[in-house]
Amino acid sequence: MAKKLECKTLILSDVHLGTRDCKIDEVNHFISNIKCDKLILNGDIIDGWSLSRKGGWTKEHTYFIRKVLKLAEKKDTEVIYLAGNHDDMMRNFLPVFFDKFSIQEQHVHTTPKGNYLCLHGDVFDAITTHSKFISVIGDIGYQNLLRLNRIYAKYRQWRGKKYFSLSKAIKSKVKRAVNHLSKFENHLRKIAEQHKCVGVICGHIHTPENKKVDAIHYLNSGDWVESLSAIIEDFEGNFEIIEYNDFVNSYPPEIKEQLKPSKQNPAP
Repeated sequence: MAKKLECKTLILSDVHLGTRDCKIDEVNHFISNIKCDKLILNGDIIDGWSLSRKGGWTKEHTYFIRKVLKLAEKKDTEVIYLAGNHDDMMRNFLPVFFDKFSIQEQHVHTTPKGNYLCLHGDVFDAITTHSKFISVIGDIGYQNLLRLNRIYAKYRQWRGKKYFSLSKAIKSKVKRAVNHLSKFENHLRKIAEQHKCVGVICGHIHTPENKKVDAIHYLNSGDWVESLSAIIEDFEGNFEIIEYNDFVNSYPPEIKEQLKPSKQNPAP
């Protein structure tokens, strides 16, 4: 059996199961090659908004869910699922606990260097805070942007050019504007102080981050639609962003996995 990457904690967010643009082969390979004591699924793992419209659930998406449940059942891994805005239907009955598996709104994660507040991060978004309707409309626009991105990626591939994510570039600019309007960094600082935490770990904006906001340590796990990234914590309490393109060089898929680069996101 091939050796796996071992860590104390793995934090994933924004897998968006049920959408065509979820990089399911990559995330399944990633989670199958990591051994952790604790797995935090930081929101938008299942895309309920997309599924309510039509969605694109496959057996590979089911495999991911089965893999997570198996970790809690047989591998003695604590699994914490935090609700996001795309799987907000869960917020009606939180929290719930099933032995090693729980579903919560937010979670305080303890490390040797202090406590970290884990939450999806949509509470910082001025748009989602004021109107879910506007958020859903924005999500439909983003899905259309991803479709355009697939066409643009094929065009660049035909021209022999490297992959460039048009949707990622546009969404990054929009999210920066939203974060500015909602005084994102000020919210981070306040919520960390309220929970007596030294850091905040989010998802939601699909952009991995590891930086200091004044005295607060801010981490974002990115997503599995475009950035293909996660956060790992070692056994000394140090956090690191890990990107799939780097991970797969050290932990390549076995031949029997037949892992192929996603058509929507060819390797650069």
